[in-house]
Amino acid sequence: KPGIANLSVRHRHFRLSTFAFRLAAAALLAAAPAMAQGPGSALSALAAYEGPDREQRLAEGARREGFLNLYTSLTVDDMAVLNAAFEKRYRVKVQMWRANSEKIVQRALAEARAGRFDVDVFESNAPSLEILHREGLLQAVRSPHHADLIPAAVPAHREWVGARLNIFVHAYNTKLVRKEELPSSYSDLLHPRWKGRLGIEASDEDWFAAVVQSLGEEKGLKLFRDLVAANGLSVRRGHTLLTNLVAAGEVPFALTVYNFTAEQVKQKGAPLDWFVMPPAIARANGVAVARRAPRPHAALLYYEFMIGDEGQQILLKRDFVPASRKMDTALNRGPLTIIDPALIVDQGERWSRLYDEIIVKIPR
Repeated sequence: KPGIANLSVRHRHFRLSTFAFRLAAAALLAAAPAMAQGPGSALSALAAYEGPDREQRLAEGARREGFLNLYTSLTVDDMAVLNAAFEKRYRVKVQMWRANSEKIVQRALAEARAGRFDVDVFESNAPSLEILHREGLLQAVRSPHHADLIPAAVPAHREWVGARLNIFVHAYNTKLVRKEELPSSYSDLLHPRWKGRLGIEASDEDWFAAVVQSLGEEKGLKLFRDLVAANGLSVRRGHTLLTNLVAAGEVPFALTVYNFTAEQVKQKGAPLDWFVMPPAIARANGVAVARRAPRPHAALLYYEFMIGDEGQQILLKRDFVPASRKMDTALNRGPLTIIDPALIVDQGERWSRLYDEIIVKIPR
């Protein structure tokens, strides 16, 4: 499929904003083009350094800097575990600000416009990081860990890198849905048994675009229009909320939840299970170093930690799908369609409009 990376490996999610937001983002940095530029050769040289003492050099410099500022959209509990491990290993404090991906982009642009460069590292999903790349706010990095990652995790510009995959899965309440009645394809959802039992997240147009393109655009769009007309879709905002509603029985079957959230809820004993219908859709979430990072050693050290063995092992233990090919999970053995963030940024207005028209704004 053009623009979609098909690989044989396979939170708040960044809802690609409206065309008006994209114009506003461009206007913010157009107002101060010099402020969006890099700080000079020091960070660039450090980011490109590949000598055998790279980690030692970064760790020593980071301890002198003392701390780093991180903007993240990852859940607080998961990030707390990662940050604690980083602080214990390197004795460098992580100061964290958490928000959804759209707010991270907005804050980064507003601070650049104001000439404030406090952030060192961004941790968010690939579409939001791709926007920051295009606005000139990220630093290209060369890392020895890049060789361990799946190809889709390392864009050619190297200004962000995928650390994990959020795989869209289907969750169901095991008290309300029998295993033998589970659908094996999206067309099976047209069966009358699913009327009034289906839920979906309000901002998953990138998933929608990938599924529709995989099915064939004309066929895929017709299928979703027919599905909404025949059986309806309960639209909820927030993947964690939707997962919890499945566990509570308010939504018997959810089309779009994240694999790690579903598994975490299941492991807590909730009457919830999950599976994947083909095509399996994944979105990369990653990490990036700010081009004007005031603490460059700490920023690069955190970047390396997230995609290195320790960070990837922590993600694996917390039910994420790491981007490293060294980490084996049940989910990365099968075929995956990984959403191309550049495609979503370029065509986001169209897919947002279609998703709103077909899924979100149709009267229920």
